[in-house]
Amino acid sequence: MGEHRRESWPRLRVADWTGTRDTLHMWTQIVGKIRMAHAPLINHWWQVTLYVSPRGLTTSAVPYAAGAFDVEFDFISHVLRIRTSSGEERLVALEPKPVADFYAETMDHLVGLGIETTIQARPNEVEPSIPFADDHQHASYDPQAAHVFWRQLLQANRVIGDFRSRFIGKVSPVHFFWGAMDLACTRFSGREAPRHPGGAPNCGDWVMVEGYSRELSSCGFWPGLDEGAFYAYAYPEPEGFADRPVAPDAASYSRENGQFLLPYEAVATAGDPDGTLLAFLQSTYEAAAEPGDWDRRALEADPDRWAPHRV
Repeated sequence: MGEHRRESWPRLRVADWTGTRDTLHMWTQIVGKIRMAHAPLINHWWQVTLYVSPRGLTTSAVPYAAGAFDVEFDFISHVLRIRTSSGEERLVALEPKPVADFYAETMDHLVGLGIETTIQARPNEVEPSIPFADDHQHASYDPQAAHVFWRQLLQANRVIGDFRSRFIGKVSPVHFFWGAMDLACTRFSGREAPRHPGGAPNCGDWVMVEGYSRELSSCGFWPGLDEGAFYAYAYPEPEGFADRPVAPDAASYSRENGQFLLPYEAVATAGDPDGTLLAFLQSTYEAAAEPGDWDRRALEADPDRWAPHRV
């Protein structure tokens, strides 16, 4: 049982794959912007995200003309796969190559498929923001590291999805935001929030205004710190949020980041990884909902409420 748990929650030191992580971050921005160019606006920019798939990260179906296409990072075969509803397919090898080359290959394939696409061809939420066509700095790709990162996302997606099922108010999908390269899920109280001040690097303040237009409690997974970290924050942050006790003991509030953080390794090495992560997600949500006076009776429900009728 212990060995199976270790295999399910693989370990990956950020220092061992920083080059690959940073290159992959730029690649996901390109693919995310392609989805953004064709999908209609959904509140809080939910139409731009990627999703964890059985092989990697996918756009899901993107509408185009009278059909659709999708784009998937396949971290098993290590290809970017572009498929259309007409049955055509194009591949871009995931291998050590500059962002400029990945960008050129991907956009050329879209042209070949007849998918006319114009994107803002430089990254957001990073500094410096090197235009994709000029980025020869990020050129690393370690397939094993990319595969392990995806397996980490699989676990985070699964457990955060379980947590999501306990909320019947407005709640986002569990999705991958390529701006900050994090997997996220956000619950909403139902009330409007104060106008967000913005301030993200190379990202218009109006983007954050849309993203944070409603009062929220958000959680997710981010490939930072030593081996990655789970996070949780609230906007607006209610009084006393940072000082609330949360579980497990390894979790703490980072005033530098304005959020609670739980090191990935604390979950991966726990006797009950799922339970440990769920305790973090629940206690940090309560840290926002209780002092924020959320109507928890109306917003929460037992996901097994119909189980007796399904036998």
